[in-house]
Amino acid sequence: MTTSTTPRTQNPTPLWALGDYHAVATELIAPLGPRVVEATGIGPGQHVLDVAAGTGNAALPAARTGADVVASDITQALLDIGQRAADAQGLDLDWRADDAQALPYDDAEFDAAISCVGVMFAPRHQDAADELARVVRPGGRIGLISWTPEGFIGRMFATMKPYAPAPPPGAQPPPLWGDEAHVRGLLGDGVTDVVAVRETVSIDRFASGAEFRDFFKATYGPTIMVYRSIADDPSRVAELDAALAALGDSALVDGRMEWEYLLLTCRRA
Repeated sequence: MTTSTTPRTQNPTPLWALGDYHAVATELIAPLGPRVVEATGIGPGQHVLDVAAGTGNAALPAARTGADVVASDITQALLDIGQRAADAQGLDLDWRADDAQALPYDDAEFDAAISCVGVMFAPRHQDAADELARVVRPGGRIGLISWTPEGFIGRMFATMKPYAPAPPPGAQPPPLWGDEAHVRGLLGDGVTDVVAVRETVSIDRFASGAEFRDFFKATYGPTIMVYRSIADDPSRVAELDAALAALGDSALVDGRMEWEYLLLTCRRA
């Protein structure tokens, strides 16, 4: 099933259409989607919304449980890739181009809402959190996986920050969603039964920090955007090249990296 709607807030840049995010999702962090589905208790017959679904890292495993899944993302190009993957697997999902900060769904429409390193990139955190809670029925579940500020991806964003363009007014750093206190504050008393744990996903894809850097330069939208913003300054490109390679090297232990994330589940009050 394919249904497309126009986002209420247009994406100012095709950030997540840059590179090949599907390669990141499938080659590096594939275990995260099934993890958030399992932790949230997704199962047959539930009406589930995957917010900022990308190419379906969590939406596809949710559909495999027998749930009725809507995969929502602001970037149509990612949804198109996800739809093709779903078709190849014989899965029936509803793919919709929506803004996580202004979801076009009724109050209490879903039994559960999930997001796997997705909603954390909505610039206005409170708006996105309010929408997550609004569309879930009382007693329904919310499950989120977000990169922590202290973990590897959080440190990668900190490394890129001095080279990045200024964020839009009101935007907050994505890794704040990996801080339990921040997310509890966003969701407030609209949720109960909050459980938050820090876990890691093991990455054995890279033999060196330079190999990690080059993979992200080719595939990961935020990294590509930062490099494009300094492309006319070779000295800054070289500085960032060295900093990202050093970061990667610092995280490699016996050919493996451990990328930390926060898994947070709760129930709509």
